[in-house]
Amino acid sequence: MNEQKYKRNELGQALFIVNRHAKTAPDPSKLYELKKQAMDKLLKDGLAQKMGLHFSNNPKYSRQHSVLLVNIDQYYFHIPPSKEDMKQLTHLGTLDYQYSNPKPAVSLSKAKRILHDYLNKSEPKNHSSPKSHQKRQKPAASQTLSPFYHKRKQQY
Repeated sequence: MNEQKYKRNELGQALFIVNRHAKTAPDPSKLYELKKQAMDKLLKDGLAQKMGLHFSNNPKYSRQHSVLLVNIDQYYFHIPPSKEDMKQLTHLGTLDYQYSNPKPAVSLSKAKRILHDYLNKSEPKNHSSPKSHQKRQKPAASQTLSPFYHKRKQQY
């Protein structure tokens, strides 16, 4: 069973990395979807705990709303609460800026691999390879020579 393959701390680290990259990604939808699926499974499996509600720092439509604080080992995350969460959980007030999550040393690709493995999903393959992995084509010989090269060669 994959639940036993990874420790809670490793899953927390992987989720932290995916969440951090999603905040700055040009298209964060896939990363946020991975976070949501992993968080739902962690809560269902009892590896994550709902701690309570916080007021959001980013009010929607100029109205205050709350976010759900979830704990996975040493890591804390905010996710949108369900209606049941709003009724059942206590409100913790404003966010506590005294605490910050530990900084994990995990790459994004490894974090995604851990979460996909935990979810029993295969990682989607990128059809377009990144520019750093594409082979650079050498320019044609005529493009590398100066336009004056042929003139100089003819003079001799």
